[in-house]
Amino acid sequence: MEETISLKEIFEVIKKRLLLIIAFVLGAAVIAAVVSYFVLTPTYQSSSQFIVNQGQQDPNVQYNVNDIRTNVEIINTYNVVIKSPAILEEVVDELNLPYTSGALSEKLQVSSEQNSQVVTVTATDEDPALAVQLANTTVSIFQDKISDIMNVDNVSVLSQAELSENPSPVAPNPMLNIAIAIVVGAMVGVGISFLLEYLDNTITTEEDIEKKIGLPVLGVISHIDDADVRADQFKFQSERTKRGGFDGAAKKSV
Repeated sequence: MEETISLKEIFEVIKKRLLLIIAFVLGAAVIAAVVSYFVLTPTYQSSSQFIVNQGQQDPNVQYNVNDIRTNVEIINTYNVVIKSPAILEEVVDELNLPYTSGALSEKLQVSSEQNSQVVTVTATDEDPALAVQLANTTVSIFQDKISDIMNVDNVSVLSQAELSENPSPVAPNPMLNIAIAIVVGAMVGVGISFLLEYLDNTITTEEDIEKKIGLPVLGVISHIDDADVRADQFKFQSERTKRGGFDGAAKKSV
């Protein structure tokens, strides 16, 4: 016979194991906070932008749709070139970086909006000042080298990265990490609570007898604590003393 569980039983299990669930939630939140604030190293981002446009010999010539489409298509090539060793090795030498161009490529992200001629180069580093230098130097060297690599001169710097007075790290995000940890801790706590309830084969109520053994309950033996026994004895002795005193007074009056 297939067993089913009601909503009431679910709440009873959660109520029974509430302390365990709270312990998992608090433990996960504390671990996430410690890791976010004391273990993970903050990283910063800085972005520089350049625009790709078609060089014109005659300033009176107007741009047309085909020119813009060509510029958009060539951006995909630029996104690859800007992260190539031909560009990044120059950046490594210029800034005297302690790592290779391959490691620098992992710190750079090149993106552009759909059908847009603006390309954004974002650098990520543990040092906010170095992140600014990486973004600006990469775009500057790319602008100088692209004319030799592709024999074109259609890159103009749109905006340079700047170092703010109080830069904010982009990672880690402690509040987000703690919120995720709380949700995960609650899920784990509830899951373990139901697992413990499933593995618990002890019989504690009359309903457990009917469910697990399949026999009807004919009678119940009440549980009496020692305190109840002592209270009953004291009550019995008090009543007996009172009754004895009353009988003695009655005999004396007779």
